[in-house]
Amino acid sequence: MTSASSPASPAPVALVTGSAKRLGCAVLKRLHQHGYRVIIHCNRSKEDAEQLANALNQQRAKSAAVISGDLTDNNTLERLAAEALQCFKRLDVLINNASSFYPTAIGTATFDDWEQLMGSNAKAPFFLSQALAPALAEQNGCIINMVDIHAERPLQEHAIYCMAKSALLMLTKSLARELAPTIRVNGIAPGAILWPSNEIAEADKAMILRQIPLERLGTPDDIADTAVFLIQSNYVNGQIIAVDGGRSLGASKKA
Repeated sequence: MTSASSPASPAPVALVTGSAKRLGCAVLKRLHQHGYRVIIHCNRSKEDAEQLANALNQQRAKSAAVISGDLTDNNTLERLAAEALQCFKRLDVLINNASSFYPTAIGTATFDDWEQLMGSNAKAPFFLSQALAPALAEQNGCIINMVDIHAERPLQEHAIYCMAKSALLMLTKSLARELAPTIRVNGIAPGAILWPSNEIAEADKAMILRQIPLERLGTPDDIADTAVFLIQSNYVNGQIIAVDGGRSLGASKKA
């Protein structure tokens, strides 16, 4: 992992979208532990983001900053990219983590659903990557996209979400070729790591666990570990790593 080689060397900088809570927060805090200065992006979770930044800055002064805005808004995307570069005047790692996730059963989907799901999961990663590529190239940096095992295995009644994640998967591979050799681009495809923030029935939880060969949920640390691996691995490019306990292998072990 890129890190400061001496007290005089500026610490590397990572931007993690959607990092005020949940998986994004875990990844961002891990990078901070590795000596990174971090940029916390949020939309509605401004209070959580500010509390996180304050805690990290108490650990290490001037090591965390906050930017906020709706990633589905075209004008906001341009502003966020500019603000991210103003925070610490450099960027080494971009992690496109922010994601909307909810069902859109055929017959119920709206144009607003399309804009929200495609915007957060596909449009924003593309345009942030495009805007920030020059700064990343200066540091021989990397991009990590948070994909999903359902980019290749459709989830019932989530057609738009799955389409968006499939687009993100192809974006990852496309940019890995286009931005090389100065920027590496990889993806992480989480399986069942955290239960959704909305209520989920116990029977549904049990059904999901039966689909996982390891028979348990993963943890946010599993995702953070993978992000660190991809940042450190200077010869890994264009890969999507499934962190899913084997769920994407197919049939469950139990009937």
